[in-house]
Amino acid sequence: MNVIAQGQGELIQPPDLEAFREWNRTRKARQLVDKVMTEAEAVAQFVADGCYIGTELYGTVRCPMSLTREVIRQRKKNLRVCGQGVLELDLWLAAGLVSQLDLTYVGLEVFGTSHALRRAVEAGAVTCVEWSNGAIAWRMKAAAMGVPFIPTRAMLGSDTLAHSAAIVATDPFTGAPVCLLPALILDVGLIHVHRADRFGNAQIDGITGFAFEMARACKRLILSAEEIIATDEIRAHPDRTIIPYYLVDAVVPAPFGAHPGEMAYCYERDDAVYREWIAASVTAEGALAYLAKYVDRVPDHRAYLDLIGEQRLAELRVA
Repeated sequence: MNVIAQGQGELIQPPDLEAFREWNRTRKARQLVDKVMTEAEAVAQFVADGCYIGTELYGTVRCPMSLTREVIRQRKKNLRVCGQGVLELDLWLAAGLVSQLDLTYVGLEVFGTSHALRRAVEAGAVTCVEWSNGAIAWRMKAAAMGVPFIPTRAMLGSDTLAHSAAIVATDPFTGAPVCLLPALILDVGLIHVHRADRFGNAQIDGITGFAFEMARACKRLILSAEEIIATDEIRAHPDRTIIPYYLVDAVVPAPFGAHPGEMAYCYERDDAVYREWIAASVTAEGALAYLAKYVDRVPDHRAYLDLIGEQRLAELRVA
C-alpha cells in the first residue's frame, strides 16, 4: 500500500491491540458482579492522573455530567482527552485538568464557541491534534473490531487531515486515495445511560451517539444511569441493551446525571445554567467562580441537585 500523505499531528494514544486483547481477556470480569458505586468511588478507583479519557454524548444530549464534575472535584491531572464534547470538556479545560486533546469539536452548540479552549490553547497549556467527528468515532470502531486502523474517506479533501495523525494511502484494489485512521483505545470511558442493572447491562433511549463504539474501545468503563433497574427488566427487552455487563467496571446511580444537558424522553436542557457558564467563562476568574459554585462547594451529585432545586428539575421533566 503506497503512502501518499501523512498528517503532521502527534498520535497521542498509539494503539496496542495485543495488549488490549490481553486486558480484555484477563482484566474484564465475566461474572455477574455487583458494580454499583458512587461517583467518588468510581472516579477514585478507575481514573488516574495522565490517563487517556473520553466522554460519550451527542451535543448536549446524555452527557455524563455527574461524573465530569467528580473528576474535577478529585483534580485528576494531565488528562489526555478525546475531545468530542460540549460543557464537560469546557469545565475540564477551565479547571486545568487537560494536557493533550484529540480535538474534534469543543464548543457550546447554539450558545457559541469555547472561551476555555481558546485560553488554554493560546497559553500553551494544552496541545491539540485535529480529527473530524466521524473520524474519532471510526477510530473507536477500529479498536472495537480489533484492527490497527480503518480505511475511510473521512477527512479527505479537508485541511483537518494535515493537522491529524492520519495517513492517506493508495487503495490496493481501486488505486484511489483512502484515509487510514488509527485505532483508538481509551484508558477510561464515561457514558451516561437511561437505565442499567447492577451488573452493567445498559440501555439508551433515543440518540445513541457513539456509545456502542466507545464501550468496546476502552479498558475501563464507568456508566452513570438515570435509574438502576432489575436484571429481569433488562432481559425483557434484550434488543435494547447496547452495552453488555462484561464491558462495564462501575455503575453509578445518577438521576438527572446529564444536567444541565438533556436526556431524551426524561428532561429538557437547562439553558439558564448553560448561559450562566457562557457569561462566566469569558474570563478565567469567572470560570473558576462557576466551578466553585457548581462543583467545589457541592460534595456530590445529590448536593448538586439540591443546589439546582426540585422545582427547577420538575420544570425540566418531560411529561
